[in-house]
Amino acid sequence: MSELLSMRLDKWLWCARFYKTRSLAVEEIGKGRVSLNGAHAKPAREVRVGDTIALRQGQVPRTVVVRGLSGMRGPAPVAQQLYEETADSLVQRQQLAEQRRLAPEPADAIAGRHDGRPTKRDRRSIDQVRSSWGERWSASLDDLKR
Repeated sequence: MSELLSMRLDKWLWCARFYKTRSLAVEEIGKGRVSLNGAHAKPAREVRVGDTIALRQGQVPRTVVVRGLSGMRGPAPVAQQLYEETADSLVQRQQLAEQRRLAPEPADAIAGRHDGRPTKRDRRSIDQVRSSWGERWSASLDDLKR
């Protein structure tokens, strides 16, 4: 942490390790997922010590108070000293984590996979089902009468 008085919002989010690249930070700000002191912000908006930033990382909302500014991105322990998460934000994150644990997203359970790409085994089973369909891709009334 240095003697900076202010810095760009996108650069601070990158230095504090909320986003992997500044481009991702700019993209999230542009989508309206980041606000500074309760107002919509632009990437070049100046951040000062004491400002409150509300952001979303994936499905997880966070609210942090800026405690320091850094001119460069450093290791995670140093980056964590740049901000302090509010008590309300911590409670909300814990509640959401518990909710996800108790009621996981149904789509995540399909074939036990978390990404949408099928394995070689999945692909073969899909091809086997498709070959049993023949040339048609939808059911017809004749099939329902049988």
